[in-house]
Amino acid sequence: MTKATEYVIEVDKLTKRYGDLLAVDDVSFTVSKGEVFALLGPNGAGKTTTVEIIDTIRTPTSGKVILLGMDVTKNKHDIVHRIGVLPQGFSSFDRIRVRETLQYYSRLFCCRNTDIDGLIELVNLKDKAKEQYKNLSGGLKQRLGIAIALVNDPEVVFLDEPTTGLDPSARREVWEVLQGLKKKGKTVILTTHYMEEAELLADTVAIISNGKIIAMDSPGELIKNNTNYLVLTLQSGDDKVFEIVRKLGFGPVLNTQKDIRVRVEHTDDVLKILNALRDAGALYLGLDVRKPNLEEVFLKLTGEALLVGPFGVRGAA
Repeated sequence: MTKATEYVIEVDKLTKRYGDLLAVDDVSFTVSKGEVFALLGPNGAGKTTTVEIIDTIRTPTSGKVILLGMDVTKNKHDIVHRIGVLPQGFSSFDRIRVRETLQYYSRLFCCRNTDIDGLIELVNLKDKAKEQYKNLSGGLKQRLGIAIALVNDPEVVFLDEPTTGLDPSARREVWEVLQGLKKKGKTVILTTHYMEEAELLADTVAIISNGKIIAMDSPGELIKNNTNYLVLTLQSGDDKVFEIVRKLGFGPVLNTQKDIRVRVEHTDDVLKILNALRDAGALYLGLDVRKPNLEEVFLKLTGEALLVGPFGVRGAA
């Protein structure tokens, strides 16, 4: 690649203000061709605003964004034909069928050569091609939304919270579609507040909090560089378990499922805790010991808890 085309997206010192509210604060990053780049953070962190500036929906207060070699504030007309967008809260027309929906958007975007059957196959809607939009489940509607974002065969696809509100099964089905985009070499910009989603799908994760990117790397490197401990989870322990672990000085965290998660430095610490619980007759239903994940990194860097994925909530979003 030449220097001019090395990156598909270049964001330099991007800032967005709404009156006294600083929504995006001096954000900079680059995205390479074929990369899945995730902005991970809670609601209100600045994820959507950042993406909407990049995909030309909003204008920045200051800073510069280059998309496909073009300034987003000066070349919107040339850019919009080369990108696809799935906005947050996507919706379509209730009484038109899946195939008709894609045909409509294909004509709307002046795409004469759209492979409608190929898109339906890609998002696994072949059995629902004649179904009206209103009769689709939430997950099927999101999959159709992704297909709509692809009708113009875009070079860059923007997906804003594509699995919010979906049940665990539907969320995983959408993940399979997104993995299919990755295999096709599409450049994907993803916003999410699901840890597991970012860890599973993204090549690069930018953790954003209060409008600022506070860490950015591959999920594996973020975990490697920010954690040096194990996580012991005691499942559904009684109140005595929490007090015993706290008195041992490990600083347990009680989550919404009443599981107790403890950071330990060594496997010997696990044995120390279990022996203390046994001696005190404290009850718990199960245990798990594993290396930290992206959730642990986020908690360490921000002090906030996020949704971790389809198996429950570890804290408030």
